[in-house]
Amino acid sequence: MDLPTVAEAYFEADRHNDLNAMLAVFSDNASVMDEGTRHEGAAAIRGWWTAAKAKYHHVAIPTETVIAGEEILVRATVTGRFPNSPATLNYAFTVKQGKIINLEIG
Repeated sequence: MDLPTVAEAYFEADRHNDLNAMLAVFSDNASVMDEGTRHEGAAAIRGWWTAAKAKYHHVAIPTETVIAGEEILVRATVTGRFPNSPATLNYAFTVKQGKIINLEIG
């Protein structure tokens, strides 16, 4: 599958549990919406990602991509320590100047 560079970097960092690489793809004032909670800014995103990895031990593998301007929509199969694993989740990235400014997971 042909993922845009920033989305590929996000999923690679996630797959390798690389916090620094994960944070590098986000703008300083980015936000993430996951499980009904919004996490804004680098410190909040760091806390969200670290807590989610510790809780779920998950890995997301992209299966489909749609690109529409600054929006990148990715469907991924997510496996981990949670009920009904694996699950299919949608990742909606908004990108500006090569950085993620918003990510919604659902």
